[in-house]
Amino acid sequence: MAHDTLAPPKGTPLLDVSGLQTSFDLSKKLSIKAVDGVSFQVHAGETLAIVGESGSGKSVTSLSIMGLLPKDIGRVSAGSIKLEGREITQLSDAEMREIRGKEIGMIFQEPMTSLNPVLTIGQQIAEMVIRHQKLSKAKARARAIEMLELVGIPEPATRVDNYPHEMSGGMRQRAMIAMALACEPRILIADEPTTALDVTIQAQMLELMKDLQDKLGMAIIFITHDLGVVAEVADRVVVMYGAQVVETASVEDIFRNPRMPYTAGLMNSIPRLGSSINKKRLEAIPGTVPALTSLPDGCRFHPRCAHAASICKTNLPELEDAGDGHMIRCMRWRELSLNERQAS
Repeated sequence: MAHDTLAPPKGTPLLDVSGLQTSFDLSKKLSIKAVDGVSFQVHAGETLAIVGESGSGKSVTSLSIMGLLPKDIGRVSAGSIKLEGREITQLSDAEMREIRGKEIGMIFQEPMTSLNPVLTIGQQIAEMVIRHQKLSKAKARARAIEMLELVGIPEPATRVDNYPHEMSGGMRQRAMIAMALACEPRILIADEPTTALDVTIQAQMLELMKDLQDKLGMAIIFITHDLGVVAEVADRVVVMYGAQVVETASVEDIFRNPRMPYTAGLMNSIPRLGSSINKKRLEAIPGTVPALTSLPDGCRFHPRCAHAASICKTNLPELEDAGDGHMIRCMRWRELSLNERQAS
């Protein structure tokens, strides 16, 4: 699925997220930004991966796009989300229901908690197409069977009447993909869809999504912490940390030349084929992701960064353009890049 382009695609994007801020009002006096100034674009036929540790803001970004934030505490407090040029942050609940499933589909991380346990798989897919495509119940059932066959579920005419608990984890994930794609959305958001799957089923899921993308021409936003999956599926990568974007580039550039120390730390934590664990321990990033209620001053990564200088502890860096669509949020990236070039 990954392409060999280093520069971002040209033309009008399907989805344009600009300066997005998502706030959670925990009390009358305490409000936190779970997403803080996030910007990216997604073009037709492209796969954009959003990566980072748990708590970095990846899933909240996707829920903001889908309009699925908890109504009592969550809200988009600033920024813009444009779907084919149309601002969607100000749409009513009814208007967003017309977009969800029809224009933007979503695969959630754990299908067992996302699927309705008291409705059959066929009923849940049919409900989607009846609403958005105005099909009769008979045609909606036929569409559900067609979708189950498309995602590789055996005996779809029988499985369409199964309840979620009657399916394996891999089959439930396929059913979730079938539901998300039933109305052929322009954009598919996949929030860690392979986390609960074993390696064999994971490979099948990735191949399935690649095939469906080729057939339907849709854009995919793939949210994950698994860099092996990123290398397999992505065209471009957005790295998030502490609710912010800290680096973005083509997948080739991110893997060949990660410039932000956090991204480099993620890359160095990947086991590599042919390396000996007896010779060198697998690297790990020290410390943990900061709580959103107590973010450090300056660069949000500096308490865990081996390259942090005094300026990093006081100045919050801006996202800077390093050329060829490569953006970095780091006070010292020019100096670090120069040192790496001299060392090589």
